[in-house]
Amino acid sequence: MEIIGYFASALIGVSLGLIGGGGSILTVPVLVYLFGVEPVLATAYSLFIVGTTSLFGAFPKYKEGQVNLKTALIFGIPSIIAVYATRAFLVPIIPDTVFSVGTFVASKGMLLMGLFAILMVFASISMIRSKNDVPPEEPHAPQKFNYPMILLEGAVVGLLTGLVGAGGGFLIIPALVLFSKLPMKQAVGTSLLIIAAKSLFGFLGDLSHYQLDWDLLGTVTALAVGGIFLGNWMSRSVDGNKLKKAFGWFVLAMGIYILVKELYLK
Repeated sequence: MEIIGYFASALIGVSLGLIGGGGSILTVPVLVYLFGVEPVLATAYSLFIVGTTSLFGAFPKYKEGQVNLKTALIFGIPSIIAVYATRAFLVPIIPDTVFSVGTFVASKGMLLMGLFAILMVFASISMIRSKNDVPPEEPHAPQKFNYPMILLEGAVVGLLTGLVGAGGGFLIIPALVLFSKLPMKQAVGTSLLIIAAKSLFGFLGDLSHYQLDWDLLGTVTALAVGGIFLGNWMSRSVDGNKLKKAFGWFVLAMGIYILVKELYLK
């Protein structure tokens, strides 16, 4: 299973580089089901893996002029605050047994994996329904910020990232296009920087709560970083939109499997 896990770790990065998102949604299931990491700890590991991989992915985008630093700052600040507070204060106070009904016991790990599976389903729908054609952008159109919605969206994404350890690119990219009026390519590049910043800051909130396996964390992260460079190279000759829909169906199947496993196969 570990060999499959290492292969899947590389796919996390390949997905981020090839289709601009989606890879982080695989990180927690890979850690839990292939490496046997406890779910709550897996969400902490995921923050480091996703954050580091996205940071490496954002660097070439920045060199190409596809990262809007002002937008990343405005969206990123509430997101960073929310994810750090969630990891440092909210997650540790969730009881190990959330509730029980008869013989059914909902544990903290089950709650987080169930929430993660629901997030996977929504992410898959976003990828499956995404359109191939992006409307033409107005040349030199002035950028406008919808500050209330940006702040709200940033905080919500930060909260979700803190709870389940996923980057939330499928939420961030549409928000940047709608509320910050960014072109799609800039939205993808800026999203990677935001994901990197909030994930790594969120991971800092975990350092005092868990004993970390740095060997496993370093190996999976290195494979994912290698994967994102491979994905960037492949994106020059592969139609990312078609792959995105196929990947969306895979993520949907994974989300349904996790829900069934956590609720009925325990």
